[in-house]
Amino acid sequence: MKTNNLIVDKSKIFAIRIVRLYQFLQSEKKEFVLSKQILRSGTSIGANIRESAYGQSDKDFRSKLKIALKEANETAYWLEIMHETDYLSTTEFNSIYDDCIELIKIMTSIVNTSLKNNCEN
Repeated sequence: MKTNNLIVDKSKIFAIRIVRLYQFLQSEKKEFVLSKQILRSGTSIGANIRESAYGQSDKDFRSKLKIALKEANETAYWLEIMHETDYLSTTEFNSIYDDCIELIKIMTSIVNTSLKNNCEN
């Protein structure tokens, strides 16, 4: 992570999509409760990833990434709820949900690799 910015870039792009989704839900769907939940969790992913890059130790690095992973999982949950309650069409849902799952997979891989590398040292 410290030499590769893929996850940083993808999480920022995802956060921007979440902000736009929030704006859409508020203005077009008049949804004001769930939209705040997804705004909070969806933008927190990238913030924690950015913070992890400057972790004080490997343990701190992993801790911040695990928090980002939890936030991504929560975001996936809110996206599922919004889809199943018809706030998001299947096309809208699939597009952003796939990005969320991709972030989860990348972060899981980074955490697992970090743990493995830490055990080898």
